[in-house]
Amino acid sequence: METQVLNAPRQEEEIPPLLTYVQSRVYGFDEISTPRTETVLSQEPKQMNQESQTLADIPLSPPKYHHGHSHSISMPSSPSILYQETNNSSLLNETPLTDPTYSQGLPPRHSCTVKFEPSKKTRFHSQPMGNPNINKNPSNINMRDFGPLASQHRLGRSSRLRDNRYDSFKTFSGKLERQISTLRGIPQESDEIVETNASEPTKVPKVDRFFDALQGPELDQLKDSEQLVLPGDKKWPFLLRFPVSSFGICLGLSSQAILYKNLATSAPTLFLHVPLQINLILWIISISALSILSVIYLLKVIFYFEAVRREYHHPIRVNFFFAPWIACLFCILSLPPSILKSPPYQLWYVVMTPFLILELKIYGQWMSGGQRRLSKVANPSNHLSIVGNFVGALLGASMGLKEGPVFFYAVGLAHYVVLFVTLYQRLPTNETLPKELHPVFFLFVAAPSVASMAWAKISGEFGYPSRMTYFIAMFLYASLVVRLNFFRGFSFSLSWWAYTFPMTGAAIATVRYSTEVDNIVTQTLSVVLSVISTLTVTALLLSTMFHAWVLHDLFPNDISIAITHKPSIKINMELGSDKVDLESGDSLTSETTESTDSSK
Repeated sequence: METQVLNAPRQEEEIPPLLTYVQSRVYGFDEISTPRTETVLSQEPKQMNQESQTLADIPLSPPKYHHGHSHSISMPSSPSILYQETNNSSLLNETPLTDPTYSQGLPPRHSCTVKFEPSKKTRFHSQPMGNPNINKNPSNINMRDFGPLASQHRLGRSSRLRDNRYDSFKTFSGKLERQISTLRGIPQESDEIVETNASEPTKVPKVDRFFDALQGPELDQLKDSEQLVLPGDKKWPFLLRFPVSSFGICLGLSSQAILYKNLATSAPTLFLHVPLQINLILWIISISALSILSVIYLLKVIFYFEAVRREYHHPIRVNFFFAPWIACLFCILSLPPSILKSPPYQLWYVVMTPFLILELKIYGQWMSGGQRRLSKVANPSNHLSIVGNFVGALLGASMGLKEGPVFFYAVGLAHYVVLFVTLYQRLPTNETLPKELHPVFFLFVAAPSVASMAWAKISGEFGYPSRMTYFIAMFLYASLVVRLNFFRGFSFSLSWWAYTFPMTGAAIATVRYSTEVDNIVTQTLSVVLSVISTLTVTALLLSTMFHAWVLHDLFPNDISIAITHKPSIKINMELGSDKVDLESGDSLTSETTESTDSSK
């Protein structure tokens, strides 16, 4: 701050006679008194009396009056700095200033040195202001632009900078996260916001939007004409990138534990001398993987529930919500005899209850005739919602239950026939699946393979119904294997784990069939299918670890959950040198429809 008075003297101007007379008679009329001037005047009374007498003898004449030169004083930004400067040197010189009134015949004005003495009680420590032209991006904030005290304050504030563009996918738009922080004792201050584009919760897109905006093997690739509600140039939080399809890993590992348990205990494969320790190791790995993935996805449910809702409304992802419960059934079936020979039957009810709830919801949507009717959303991943019925029937029958296993077997059989026919028909409403999704066609093999073992367990023998479903599974398996051109030219994906579970199921069913028909053909087929499934699981496990720990691209941004609620179409119209960008949604569609109707 700088207090400045004009240094140049003002032009001479005539003073009214009355003011001239009063100024000549009254001493100090045109001066500003200060405490120090009063002290100086009180110490020199004799000199003042002599000067007043001299003034009385001088004849009155209108003098030429000049204002004294004013001085420009640069004031510091803080009184504390002024205090330091006054200790080193005086603000003004102690010698009186020369008054130009000497030349006018008037007595000299007594100039005095004004000395600022700051209060000892209160000190103000202000700091220079920072550079106002700072990039809004928090990562580009340079703390050198601030003063020493301000930099400390800004450093504490910068640690609380947050990006609220992900709040629309958080549980209750981030309120739960703030409540947990409050319970932990972390004060909730007004955070600085980086972006405010996505402060409102976004609506869940409808099924048609997923088909219109996405493409690829699992509808996880954005079309060029679409936009995202999340930043596409940044890496999202891990929980947002963690898909529910990751539970396919648990299906592959736990099914391998069941396979090696059957290889070690079945009579036709005793010549292989497979130790039960392999079953124990695989079971521990399966339980560990299932526990870790369940905890991670539970955290996603807690903190990013809106993202979970979008996955549930996804026409393909919704089928993977059955995967964790099927994996639980597999882990119970593969339980090593050294740990527990016969698990309690109450465990079957615990696992099958949420499975039944999901079935009532999904199967009801298939029959309702709405946007999620089966003829519109049918894809090979729907077998995941079917095969769980047969796995539950197999586990319940092995525990000695009767009615429950038959119930789930009947429900699964009815819906499998409907799904099988729908996928075979290839209705015009179904979009052709891309090449990367063809490995998931092995799920066709899973349901009849498990169904054959389930009915054999229910009836007590591997009779004709079981053999019929087993032969159907073998035919579908062979029809996929001979078409090797389906499995070329595509990159690694978590959907590859769809290979493992159906192939392992076919190997287990073959081992079970060889116990009824024991010959060299069935034994050889059991060994060959077991080796194929084991090699496939091993290759996928190594590939998954390589992409996760070396390439760090196992969990990219989950594009499929970040599409907009309404279509966003960009049309560039060039008129000479001008370009017009048009972004619209339903309005553009409605106008196009109206124009089409009018033309008709």
